[in-house]
Amino acid sequence: MSKVILVTGPARSGKSEWAEILAMQSQKEVIYVATAVESSDDKEWQQRIQQHKRRRPQDWVTLEMPYELSAALADAKPNICLLVDSLGTWVANLLEQDELTWQNIVQEFLETVQLVAADIIFVAEETGWGVVPAYPTGRTFRDRLGQLVRQLGVICQEVYLVTGGHVLNLSMLGSPLPSPRE
Repeated sequence: MSKVILVTGPARSGKSEWAEILAMQSQKEVIYVATAVESSDDKEWQQRIQQHKRRRPQDWVTLEMPYELSAALADAKPNICLLVDSLGTWVANLLEQDELTWQNIVQEFLETVQLVAADIIFVAEETGWGVVPAYPTGRTFRDRLGQLVRQLGVICQEVYLVTGGHVLNLSMLGSPLPSPRE
């Protein structure tokens, strides 16, 4: 039986580090699924990517999947632990998709997650805890990521919130909300 875990929290909270600890504890071969698109024009982005790479164990395989995340998940074998970092970057990569296309991508993604034989650990940023973005693209990003994290959280066996230097196991402390009504 596979295990699906969600690790969420604000920027620079330690989400990725906690997800890496969970992946190591799985005692399975870890495949790090990177959703970021590397850009030599953005030095600061490159530094962030390098920081993540340096922190990971050398024996972890990295699979770069900025767009076709469902395909990467579907191929995973039971003896694998996939660490997907991050859903926010994946959503940003697909932000240009119209709403119907996006909904189809999400539907395929959620169905795939429930069929995967491997353990999966997702890292997702929390957005929308502050001011509503003043521009349409920002609101679309916030809404899409928020809805995706909520839908995914309901089907995960474990959900963690990393904030303020602490890890909270939300699946032990809380109860999932019913599915949202459209």
